[in-house]
Amino acid sequence: QVQLVESGGGLVQPGGSLRLSCAASRSIFSIYAMGWYRQAPGKQRELVASISSGSVFNYADSVKGRFTISTDNAKNTVYLQMNRLKPEDAAVYYCHARFLQLDYWGQGTQVTVSS
Repeated sequence: QVQLVESGGGLVQPGGSLRLSCAASRSIFSIYAMGWYRQAPGKQRELVASISSGSVFNYADSVKGRFTISTDNAKNTVYLQMNRLKPEDAAVYYCHARFLQLDYWGQGTQVTVSS
């Protein structure tokens, strides 16, 4: 099993930055893929960014050039650096892990982008 604990959400003005953190309960070396999804009210959950096999990165077109996913293997933590935030980035952000063909989710952290 994998437990995921997110932190770092909050309120930010358009154009601002936030960094989300996701701490995993086991070594992320053992996890096939980790990533971030988001879900806005009335919309489906969508992939924001992911890293698989330790080195394959994938980003949603809407965040390319603004968001960066990274890992700290010593801390078993995955980060999502979000820059130049837009109102349409507002959502609940969920950390995801794919481990032994099972999906695990964090509890979600709210990101609000508003002036």
